Amino acid sequence: MPVTARSFTDKLRRRDRALGYWVVLDSPVSTERIARLGYDYVCIDAQHGLIEYAGILRGLTAIDAGGSSVGVVRVGANDPFHIGQALDAGAAGIIVPLVNTADDAARAVAAATYPPGGVRSYGPMRSMLRVGPKPAEVNASIAVLAMIETPEGLANVESICAVPGLTGVYVGPSDLCLAVGGAFPGDPAVAEVFESALERVRTAAKAANVAAGIHTAHGSVAAQRLAEGFTFATVSSDLVHLDQAAAEHLRVAGDR
Repeated sequence: MPVTARSFTDKLRRRDRALGYWVVLDSPVSTERIARLGYDYVCIDAQHGLIEYAGILRGLTAIDAGGSSVGVVRVGANDPFHIGQALDAGAAGIIVPLVNTADDAARAVAAATYPPGGVRSYGPMRSMLRVGPKPAEVNASIAVLAMIETPEGLANVESICAVPGLTGVYVGPSDLCLAVGGAFPGDPAVAEVFESALERVRTAAKAANVAAGIHTAHGSVAAQRLAEGFTFATVSSDLVHLDQAAAEHLRVAGDR
């Protein structure tokens, strides 16, 4: 069965496991290659990635051409303009950064939802090729994921997870590590409190029957987090893997 926005979002709503990949480069050819590998989703990073709106559009088109993944966008801000543009370009879901309260999460859901349930302006553009032009169909097909990455977001994670229409939450581990007192991402001095924070997020999501996701550095960490109870996980990024692969070949060939 081909992957669609609706099938992907329904998978998250069932809290079935899903694996994704992260894209920070405006490189449609490489993004298309990644989207052929079998990941459930490929996420284009419009917050910290090196990608402007035209690049988001190119990336989503490349993901569709790949044929085995859906395109998700981490938008630049919790704002109806950014959210609407990503969805109009054909994203099957959005990851919304810096969600600190239930009200923040509700605003994200509203921005991704056509009236009467939300405030999204009608202009499906390219997205109608993926989910159809009818607002009710679109509303049912789009995944809305709120990032938990700040002290306030962690403190309010239970109420955030309970927001109607939210598909799930997504941990940004670098920022969450800083949020719990780390001096730098991955700081071992706060490893125990960081793991407790992850458990709190998983527990809150399970109680609210929404998906819990997390970004991971590589596949083995993704497998670990899924085994712990996260329902979806994203693996690294194209730029990181390009750097790592090139460095390893240099080391092996040049004995450096």
